[in-house]
Amino acid sequence: MARHDFDPATVTPDGRQPAKATLFDGMSAAPARGSVNGEILGTSVTVLAYGNDEPGTGPRLHVHPYDEIFVVREGRARFFVGDQVIDAAAGETVLGPAGLPHKFVNLGPGRLQTIDIHLSPRWIQTDLE
Repeated sequence: MARHDFDPATVTPDGRQPAKATLFDGMSAAPARGSVNGEILGTSVTVLAYGNDEPGTGPRLHVHPYDEIFVVREGRARFFVGDQVIDAAAGETVLGPAGLPHKFVNLGPGRLQTIDIHLSPRWIQTDLE
């Protein structure tokens, strides 16, 4: 089914040019890790790739002054967001609201791979552990 959510005639391009940046080495067999600040692409969204092959491991507890959206691309993860525990698998997304401490771990078996979308033109973080 075709989508028609808005009238294209109502949107005027803002003059930005298309842009490209490398998030991770797509040829590597290792878990993908990297980041691209939105300011490099001329936008207000920063994108991170995170991955590991070791169940029970993940980023340390931290907080951002903006929302973060996690997209689980491969594997299973347990997210700790504020006082909530959320299990998510490939194809699912999790919201980490601004100001709520969060972390996640690979539940296994095998690789966990996420794309983490920071609603900020640059990555700003305070580690809490």
